Amino acid sequence: MPDLSLQTAMVSYGHTKPLIDGTVNSDRVNLVHVPVSPIPTAFRRMVRGLEYDVSEMAMSTYLCALTHHKPITAFPAFVLRRFEHDEISYNTKSGIESPADLKGRRVGLRSYTFTPGVWARGILSDAYGVDSSQVTWVLYGDEHVAEYRAPNNVIPALQGSDMVADLLSGKIDAAIRPGDVNSPDIKPLIPNAHEVAQDYFLQTGIYPISHAMVVKNELLESHPWLADELYNLFKAGKEQYLQHLNTANNLDPADQAMSRMKQIIGADPIPYGLESNRKSLQAFMNFNVQQGIIPEPFKWEDIFLPI
Repeated sequence: MPDLSLQTAMVSYGHTKPLIDGTVNSDRVNLVHVPVSPIPTAFRRMVRGLEYDVSEMAMSTYLCALTHHKPITAFPAFVLRRFEHDEISYNTKSGIESPADLKGRRVGLRSYTFTPGVWARGILSDAYGVDSSQVTWVLYGDEHVAEYRAPNNVIPALQGSDMVADLLSGKIDAAIRPGDVNSPDIKPLIPNAHEVAQDYFLQTGIYPISHAMVVKNELLESHPWLADELYNLFKAGKEQYLQHLNTANNLDPADQAMSRMKQIIGADPIPYGLESNRKSLQAFMNFNVQQGIIPEPFKWEDIFLPI
């Protein structure tokens, strides 16, 4: 029997499924999968109540949690990442014609520290010159880290409001991830977003990171070997998945999408570790400081386990 059993919350991606179904395992640690859907529920439970031993965690939630001294530490298994240029939709009746027209507008989103929102605002600033402080951000939910206080240009929606309904009615001009909206009036702010995102990656080397994995500090302190064991497990799961992509027939839609990303990113479309992700991590840190998610930058080496 393994030395340690850990309650673990994460999505069953192609590269984490081998850890969940046990085809990749360890003599020292047993990951006991706790199904959580949607996965952001786990982020909230982890930063508010340390409900799991190991948990998938959105990157901006992690940075915010560290600012408020939550006793968790990440290891650099970046289990979810995606291009983020397609996050914003707008109402064509608003008079918006380009991303630059968001200045002075009202944009809805679930929470201000929402990682896709941080990336979207950062890309708007970096590629289109849209200063986040010149937009009014309208919140339709709360933050995972309860202690967080957003900048003054972040306001709550009226109680009982619905983001899609407000976008359709013009109460907000645009929204980050409003969900499916069946209306010809609602369109992506950035046309041909995937192609534009691919060009952005080729120009900058930035491939947005969404989620990493975190562990309770008390476990790391009582089991000094745990960090390496966990990271090696996640690497082994990913390597098995990449082998599957290279050799299997009849890939499912998620696998096909990952294979297409290989053509853009390279042989490993899910790079782990700090060194191979420096540009993306630095851009994300800068965006979090600029947007008031955290007051000052961390050094990545200080907030990720030394692997």
